[in-house]
Amino acid sequence: MSGLLAAWPLAGLAQDSADETDAAASGEPGPTASEVAERFDCRTLGNRPVPESAREWLERSLWANHCYAFQARAVRIGSDGVRSLALSHDVVEGVEREVARFLDGPPVVFERRGRIGRLSWADGDGATPASPAGLVAHLEAFYRLRLSGEERLANRNAVRLDIEPLDELRYGHRLWLDKATGLPLKQILLDERGRVVETFQITQLNPPRLHRGAIDLDRRRPAPDDPWRPGWLPDGFISKPVQTRSPRHDTAIGHRVYSDGLATLSLFVEPVAGQEQLMPGLHRLGVSHAAVRHRELGGRVRQVVVMGELPPRVLIRVADAVTWRAAADDTAP
Repeated sequence: MSGLLAAWPLAGLAQDSADETDAAASGEPGPTASEVAERFDCRTLGNRPVPESAREWLERSLWANHCYAFQARAVRIGSDGVRSLALSHDVVEGVEREVARFLDGPPVVFERRGRIGRLSWADGDGATPASPAGLVAHLEAFYRLRLSGEERLANRNAVRLDIEPLDELRYGHRLWLDKATGLPLKQILLDERGRVVETFQITQLNPPRLHRGAIDLDRRRPAPDDPWRPGWLPDGFISKPVQTRSPRHDTAIGHRVYSDGLATLSLFVEPVAGQEQLMPGLHRLGVSHAAVRHRELGGRVRQVVVMGELPPRVLIRVADAVTWRAAADDTAP
């Protein structure tokens, strides 16, 4: 997960569109004329009735994250201390742009540009809907959604939405959503024991502006044909149709992202070579963990890294279960 996504609530939910910077750098072609025609008109949000159920509020928040332009100040409290941030989101010619700047500590800036992501890889001519359209229904099989009253945050009225996992394989969330727009004002991440892992809260939100136009949906992407694959994932985790090839990574590094719609994990597989390998074991990265294994796959030793905001034992199990397709060329790098 990139730093910007980790800094912004509902990261796994609403922020899964393709990274335009990486796509452009990898030489991937832009969307065709027919694909550009697939858009969501943000103006329709202004005509929708006020949500009543937890499910309706969550779906409203997913679309709001795409459709509202805003500037905000926020604070993040985690295992690495307290950090303040400046956030912005806008839409330019159908493409979203987000920027997060840390205001204390090292001067770090994250930027993301992209379109509304799809729920799954393209399968022939089958439907590949925008993520918010099918995401809530998928989540309800693995989480319990519940409204828990109203509060006032950042000088705005908010409704509280509790998202409780139905098993011990993922974390829980408490969200406070702006009543006027559906934008998340606060998020608390809870581990499998109910302990607070991270708190993220907007402290100042300039009046959001609904984008008076459409946002493009991401292009349909065929599923990759990797020689390796996860032999086990928690129920509900599916491969996300996002561009993972990046000039920052060697071509021998395989990378895929899996999500249940809320929790997300990244899986990396690469040959073990040189002195720059990670130490096998479990590593803590802020509120995330990384499980590292050196395993013989495809006829050679490879490094498997699984990262995410999930219980460490889940990440370790995923890393230990990666398999190599028997028909693959064992001599391939």
